[in-house]
Amino acid sequence: MTKEFLTILEKIEDSLNKALPATALSDWTEASFRALPDGAKPEYIEKLIEPNKALVSLGGKRWRPLLLILCYKMAVEMSAKNGNSPALTEEQSYSITPLVEFVHTASLIHDDIEDSADLRRGKPAAHITYGLDTALNAGSWLYFEAPVCINQLSVTDSLKLRLYETYTNELRRLHLGQAMDIYWHRNPDFFPAEQEYLAMVKCKTGTLASLAAKLGCIAGGLSVEEAEKFGGIAADIGMGFQIIDDVINLTTGNPGKKRGDDIVEGKKSLPVLIHAHLQPADKTQIAAFMKEAAAQGIDSPAVEKCIALLEKSGCIKKAAERGRSLIEESCAVFNSEPIRTLFTSMIPENFR
Repeated sequence: MTKEFLTILEKIEDSLNKALPATALSDWTEASFRALPDGAKPEYIEKLIEPNKALVSLGGKRWRPLLLILCYKMAVEMSAKNGNSPALTEEQSYSITPLVEFVHTASLIHDDIEDSADLRRGKPAAHITYGLDTALNAGSWLYFEAPVCINQLSVTDSLKLRLYETYTNELRRLHLGQAMDIYWHRNPDFFPAEQEYLAMVKCKTGTLASLAAKLGCIAGGLSVEEAEKFGGIAADIGMGFQIIDDVINLTTGNPGKKRGDDIVEGKKSLPVLIHAHLQPADKTQIAAFMKEAAAQGIDSPAVEKCIALLEKSGCIKKAAERGRSLIEESCAVFNSEPIRTLFTSMIPENFR
């Protein structure tokens, strides 16, 4: 992690803490809810804050808000060469980082509920700690709380509208991707085409990278077309990281989770789809392993049996190469060495 990145991350944490304090401070409550009835006491508002704050406080890579700021800096330089000024100041750009990190947090809470996952970042998932109803409601609220930062900007209404449109469009795409993923893992016998899988990942995972890049480019003064271009490239990079994440799940296991929990959840990840293409006769066996693992849990022998089957075709290595290539090829298009450094540094050593 470079010194520049550490400085940016410190400012991002400050922005996140201001946008989501640990308690319902009066100024924050006014900005978030406007005038509330007298009976809406702070302790009730904190039922919304607490599950989200707990997850945000557990950390995370914060690469999405970091990407937003790096894209802003890149866009400012590009705009200056064309004689244009940034749309937001640097301070204002930091203030909108909750748009990507809070959406990411809310999506994790909902994802864990939909996948019946027990752990997140090494701790019990929000629905385990706070109850399904509280976690579901708090996660939903955070989607709507995130754009409060747009309300607080002293900018033109047209710029606010552009930021809102960017935010809500990407949010809808995220939920489309999730809908596809849920449909597939609820139907163990169904194997989507690779093109369908890539579309799902681009919507579900790539959309937050796209959102970060687009917001940074808009804030830095780039045109709609330029923001869309860099947003699309960032989405492809997000896809690459999701593919690598799927590979890690079937090898060492993701941090804070157990190896092979994607098998338990019935995820049709790229390694699974590559194997199904190479060995179509194995689809029935893979589906059977997933059903057995779903019924018995992460300690089911079916988990390791399924991974062993996948390893025979070399599909896990093939998927890892696809993910790495997607990241490296897309990074080369960015007009920013810090952005390329960010993404290449995030590729695990054994995948480079």
